[in-house]
Amino acid sequence: MKHPLAGATFVALAACCTAAAAQSHVTLYGRLNTSLEYSDATTATDGTQLGGAGRLTNNRSVFGMRGEEGLYGSLKAIWQIESSIALDNGSGQLAGRNTRVGLAGSAGSFFMGNWTTPYLEATSSYDPFYPTTAGYMAIMGNGSTPTSNNIEDTSAFDRRQKNSVHFRSASWNGFRGGVTWGINEERVTVPRNPSLWSFSAAYDNGPLNVVLAYERHNNYQVAGRDDDGMKIGVSYQFPTTRVSAIYERLHYRTATGDLKRDAYYASVVQKLWTGSLRAGVGVAGNGRGDATETIGFFRSGPDTGAVQATVGYEYPLSKRTSVFGFYSRIFNKKNATYDFAINELGISAGADPQTFALGMRHTF
Repeated sequence: MKHPLAGATFVALAACCTAAAAQSHVTLYGRLNTSLEYSDATTATDGTQLGGAGRLTNNRSVFGMRGEEGLYGSLKAIWQIESSIALDNGSGQLAGRNTRVGLAGSAGSFFMGNWTTPYLEATSSYDPFYPTTAGYMAIMGNGSTPTSNNIEDTSAFDRRQKNSVHFRSASWNGFRGGVTWGINEERVTVPRNPSLWSFSAAYDNGPLNVVLAYERHNNYQVAGRDDDGMKIGVSYQFPTTRVSAIYERLHYRTATGDLKRDAYYASVVQKLWTGSLRAGVGVAGNGRGDATETIGFFRSGPDTGAVQATVGYEYPLSKRTSVFGFYSRIFNKKNATYDFAINELGISAGADPQTFALGMRHTF
């Protein structure tokens, strides 16, 4: 006997298949990235000691869908919905990561949504430990925010921006660029007019990559004063070795004055056997200026700098699956409070956080 719902089910499935066929491309994708870590910190300046602890950490695992539809000539509609998932505790957020709708053509792509800024994108590939606990965001960019608007996080220059409009150019003789506007929606909720502008320019010529990025945070700390970040990077791929280097300057303008800091990062990825040996060093100078606030990980004054050193090895089990291990330590001067930007420990001034990790990553 035919079930009364069978016909309706067939019609629904046919409709779904027809809708899917109307799309030029629809792709399900994801990244599952987690590690077992042992982390602790040395005694802080005030005498506090953070005890060592084992932990299972999630390194920004994601699940997403993306697609496109041909319109006229080279013009096409593009879309993506990317969600965060946490393998360690089962939590997640729908559309909490790169999510957009827009148009793409021969000149580039224009889109709107919740997306990483050109400033972040410019050098993220220079960090062989991105995005894990050992990522360079502990030093570069003054921390990392998975997603934020103009008032939720006012310190990090490594950010995904909510309520934003973007343009990414196509490559022209090796040159390409990007711009993002973080819309000033918060003007109606705070007594200032915060917004964001982010820019990047890059040149690719075979193994050589050179980037320049600039980002401005308007009225983030206080009305009438803006923060800005600038960085320049260069990377070169030798036959079995890749070397990268970045210089960055951050400048905050607070209610009490100015706060500036220079930072540097260098990394090496060396092919070794089937896998790759990886090392990175980040150096943060002392904070400078008359501002009395602590912004993110740093403030002005003597002995407020730090060094982060990381070494690790990654071994591919297949094209999509790899295992890895690393050791990372941040050497804080006595008045510095730098911590891991992802999976931070929470430290006092002068403590040196460190972590040893063994992990696995699978992409699909």
